[in-house]
Amino acid sequence: MSERRLAFLLGGLRALDADLQARGSALILREGHPAEVLAELQADTGAEAVFAEADVSPYARQRDAEVASKLTLHLYGGLTIMPPDAVHRQDGAPYTVFTPFSRAWKSLSQPNLDELEPAPARIPTPPGVRGIHLESKTPKLADPEASEFPPGEAEAQRRLERFIEHMMCAYATNRDRMDLDGTSRLSPYLRFGMLSARRAAATVIEARGQLRRCDNVRGAETWLNEILWREFYSAILYHFPHVRRGSFRPAFNAIHWRNDPEEFRAWQEGRTGYPIVDAAMRQLRATGWMHNRARMIVASFLTKDLLIDWRWGERYFMEQLLDGDPASNNGGWQWSAGTGTDAAPYFRIFNPTLQGEKFDPEGASIRRWIPELQGAPAAGIHRPWTMPEEVQRAIGCMIGMDYPAPIVDHSMARERTLAAYKAAKG
Repeated sequence: MSERRLAFLLGGLRALDADLQARGSALILREGHPAEVLAELQADTGAEAVFAEADVSPYARQRDAEVASKLTLHLYGGLTIMPPDAVHRQDGAPYTVFTPFSRAWKSLSQPNLDELEPAPARIPTPPGVRGIHLESKTPKLADPEASEFPPGEAEAQRRLERFIEHMMCAYATNRDRMDLDGTSRLSPYLRFGMLSARRAAATVIEARGQLRRCDNVRGAETWLNEILWREFYSAILYHFPHVRRGSFRPAFNAIHWRNDPEEFRAWQEGRTGYPIVDAAMRQLRATGWMHNRARMIVASFLTKDLLIDWRWGERYFMEQLLDGDPASNNGGWQWSAGTGTDAAPYFRIFNPTLQGEKFDPEGASIRRWIPELQGAPAAGIHRPWTMPEEVQRAIGCMIGMDYPAPIVDHSMARERTLAAYKAAKG
């Protein structure tokens, strides 16, 4: 976990502590083995049971099983809108394809705002229960409040309201554009529970019911489907925990990855010579966040152009992303790598140059994150290696010196990857 992500988490906990103190309570933070610490806390408070939110990752389920073997534990939903085993086929088997999963999900009772009770005004808390000071856990970083993602429930609610009022109408059209402010940027808040997926979905569903314009309705439906991808990947991890260590389809564990460490480092540092890839990777290192379209582009590039094991990229994302979530991150990487739940995904190999031209047509995100190319003309911003030498000299960026030439030929890499995947599948 990066220090930036830890700072975001702890900032959210400080905000939660303040909200609890305003209600006569407080947040207790302790460290240690979960079953042992909870037993101590139960003794200190005189509580009769432990009530907690259920999780889907293999680690969390093993942890909760151990706690339940020693204490009275009651688990409740909340991480996802529906429990991960609530959406299934008629024979009880889990869905492994998103579209039928989403149809089945929508056929069930959907969340609404009326069922969401407000927090109580007062929360009685046993006196004298001690914990670790949050300040002692704060990383030595710049104030997280000054980042692009100020932590806390209040900020999450503000962003949700802003998205509904100003951005949802055009969401279906703008969500893939990396040069536009067209997404909600709520994923870090959903990841750490500063906004519940249930509240987010209920808010959008209510807004959709009040809309009249077709574009508005389409934007609401599209955003709800993005929430459902999160539900889907949580269900996949719950039912198929082997995906945390290998491919959803085991045949693709036999792919012969190249795993070149120098090329992996170039990808991490934004030095591949493909501007749209490098801009996205530099954004990740600087902010802890990356546009969803960019995530697909850089993941496809790592796995399909460089033929590097998707698990290397998955691990790096989990270290860097503010919203790093085991289920969604794993599902996204396996989707891009072609090892996941799609029927025939290994044919899908993004051309990074064409992706950049389509989703950042004027190169705005490239100019922001790659200052070497700020002066590049629109005609060359996505293919700087094709710019004439006099143009390179004029903008002060010589390819191969000030900015790298492409580390791989995409056409060659595409054929190489198809052959590797076919060999594994065969």
